[in-house]
Amino acid sequence: MTHTIRQKQKLLGRIRRIRGQAEAIERALEEEVGCEHVMQLIAGMRGATAGLMAEVVEDHVRTHLVDAKKHPRALNVEAADKLLDVVRTYLK
Repeated sequence: MTHTIRQKQKLLGRIRRIRGQAEAIERALEEEVGCEHVMQLIAGMRGATAGLMAEVVEDHVRTHLVDAKKHPRALNVEAADKLLDVVRTYLK
């Protein structure tokens, strides 16, 4: 079982919120609201998408790369934590 299946409901909830944000952008464009508002909506959706990606990447690393029980020659957990910090910073 992969981590995306275990976290399925949580991930689906996040993507549904992102879909709602995309729909809000669409409505704003249809209603010709100010560009400042549209940019704020886009920035919010970008942040939500980056957060989703960070969560999936982190779960992937922890499940498939540093689980010493499943993979005896797995990566060092401390090194993985440092890598994930960089990824989270990049995705902000």
